Amino acid sequence: RDLFNWSPQMEVTLEANPGTVDIKKLIQLKKAGLNRLSFGVQSFDQNLLASMGRIHSPEMAKESIMIAKEAGFKNVSLDLMYGLPGQSLGQWEETLFQTIELDVQHISVYGLKIEKDTVWGKWELEGRLPLPEEDVVLTMREQANKILQQAGFVRYEISNYARPGYESRHNLGYWTGKPYLGLGLGASSDCWNRRFVNTPDLEHYIFLLNKGQLPVIEEEILSFRQRMAETVFLGLRLSTGLDLELFKKRYGVEIEAIFEAEIEKLKRMGLLKKNHRRLQLTAKALPIANYVFTFFV
Repeated sequence: RDLFNWSPQMEVTLEANPGTVDIKKLIQLKKAGLNRLSFGVQSFDQNLLASMGRIHSPEMAKESIMIAKEAGFKNVSLDLMYGLPGQSLGQWEETLFQTIELDVQHISVYGLKIEKDTVWGKWELEGRLPLPEEDVVLTMREQANKILQQAGFVRYEISNYARPGYESRHNLGYWTGKPYLGLGLGASSDCWNRRFVNTPDLEHYIFLLNKGQLPVIEEEILSFRQRMAETVFLGLRLSTGLDLELFKKRYGVEIEAIFEAEIEKLKRMGLLKKNHRRLQLTAKALPIANYVFTFFV
């Protein structure tokens, strides 16, 4: 607060694992200025939580959300995950229904991504990971969209749903290409036409600061075309699509001057549509959005 303007309308989010918060801690955080909580719930099925190595149970997750409301938080978000090993469509639907009953304001729905250097990554290579079939995973995504929108949530981004007026501001900042500054260990930033990452090592962090240096260990300067490409595929993640007037204002050119061939091909494939100065993914494109984005990289 000493260093930055602190607007009463500012959104300040804390990510937390269920079962790691208590009423006293949350009341203190609320008084300090935090006004949004995001819980990594993932599932309300105990067996699936155990298989992921999560420390919380479904009951602990629900209790954490109730405690957050008691502490005065009126903006609570949950992260959920589908396509988990051994997960059935019924388990996924039950997690969605239990989430809706908790009356939260924001829900992020992510498909499982297997990382190579993990136990699951090793099991997948060995053929030992019981992943749901692709058509089941697609049905899970479609069911999330149907169930959450019927419950009054708006799908404002490929993986994110919110009650009207509760769209995540920092996420919208990423997707619309606004600069961001990360402070502290391992923090990432994208500002001043630079993308950089701080060291995650505390001793190294302090050492560099004591030498009068910023604790940056990685830095990248994107080319003009890379910036434009990133603006396109991040903007396409939004349900409202890419604002073409904003693109022209930011880069001084019409988008067709740079990506006309790519756009026309995707339109012919039924994956893109242009409407009221906006470029949007079609319903057909949503399940394969990452494929669409490769055209601009």
